[in-house]
Amino acid sequence: MQRRNPILVITASLLAILLFTGAFPFHKKKYETPISKDTLQPDKVLFDRSIKNIEKGNYEVARLTLNTLINTYDTSEFLAKAKLAIADSWYREGGAHGLAQAEAEYKDFILFYPNMEEAAQSQYKVCEIHYKQMEKADRDAAQATRAEDECRQVLNQFPNSKFADPAKLKLLQVQEVLADKEYLAGDFYHHKGSFPAAASRFTYVTSQYPLYSGSDQALWQLADSYRKMGDRFEGQEADALTKIVKEYPLSQHVDSAKERLTALKRAVPQADSAAYARQKYELENRSKQGMVSKAIGIITGHPDTSLAAKSGTPAMTTMRPSVPVSVPVVAAGGATGISDVVGNAVVGNTDTLDKGKDARMSTQNGVVGKSAGGTGENPASVGANGQGATPAATAEAAPPPTNHPATAQQIKEYQKAQAKAAKKAASAAKKGKPGATPPPTPAATATPTVPGTQGAPGSTTAPAAPPATGTTAPPQQQ
Repeated sequence: MQRRNPILVITASLLAILLFTGAFPFHKKKYETPISKDTLQPDKVLFDRSIKNIEKGNYEVARLTLNTLINTYDTSEFLAKAKLAIADSWYREGGAHGLAQAEAEYKDFILFYPNMEEAAQSQYKVCEIHYKQMEKADRDAAQATRAEDECRQVLNQFPNSKFADPAKLKLLQVQEVLADKEYLAGDFYHHKGSFPAAASRFTYVTSQYPLYSGSDQALWQLADSYRKMGDRFEGQEADALTKIVKEYPLSQHVDSAKERLTALKRAVPQADSAAYARQKYELENRSKQGMVSKAIGIITGHPDTSLAAKSGTPAMTTMRPSVPVSVPVVAAGGATGISDVVGNAVVGNTDTLDKGKDARMSTQNGVVGKSAGGTGENPASVGANGQGATPAATAEAAPPPTNHPATAQQIKEYQKAQAKAAKKAASAAKKGKPGATPPPTPAATATPTVPGTQGAPGSTTAPAAPPATGTTAPPQQQ
């Protein structure tokens, strides 16, 4: 009798179990909220067909069917469900493009149907979209920041929905990653010896994210940074040590903090009972990362959130980072640390523009002209015909600016060309050519102006000569 292979028997048994229980990995995934009402209405037929396509993974066909339903039966009772199903199809398709399209569709659904129960689900899906794309603390934090904003939106807009608690847990996990990012930056500055920068980072972490699993360590390094910055920051060091003893009584740095407070001759506070209970609960319910998760975590970019808090209220607002205490008050912009330049006055009329001097139009090559009242421009106030409301002064003729003044040789050549042209025009006038007018004769002591040489030393403008008398004007017609 032939003996059976035990490995083959075990494999066949497992395959049979997976097939009968429906847990086979290639089994289609059911849609979460199908409509089970049996009817032959055409819009319901289209909706059922699209749901089956979504379950089978035919997302493009499902979206075409749903768009046909929306465009054809605009008063259908399945209109909202169809719009939500389109978003779900993009969400299931996944990928950067699919998730981006899903977010846009979910936002549209919330905009059109804000009072439906599915609106909270849509906002929670948007939170999950950015949560899935969140990277580790030492990488880009753009998705983590977006996930924090969207999860907060679930709690603010739908506080009584069934998705509020899951969104709260995800928000705590996201804030764990963001706090870890700030802590790593502060730890880098601390090891480098840049203690003011390290103190600024640690202060932000402990103030913005008090539920961070490493807040006690951040406070301890904050106190050490102030200690190494000098005796002038002894008060800030004592405040950080006091916070460790009072708010993190189960921290490993409590005994060292008490000894340091005693050395500084400061009062040692009592531990807060509520903080003690919260920290005890976190230590007892903290989940540990398994060996498989650690191995996969090295390859994947998703962060480890096993140390995130499971109780407490997450930070619902983002505080502005404070100015480091090592920066002088004058340089920091005052006690608030805000030194922005803000215009308080609002111009209500155009009188200043019409009558004021415009330094930009009157200045050429660093030389201020005679009149600076909008040279060469119309006033700001204009009438219905496009002309100025008030008669504007005649614009002064000014040569174009230049950064290269004419040389003496260029001026000499220009004088010769001008004299030659005057002689030629005079001879043409003597011969009686109609319309010939002799040009003005330059004065003996005047130097003609070369274009682009206004303001050159030793240059003057030649006066214009009167028109020649030998030229007769045509008789006027009666």
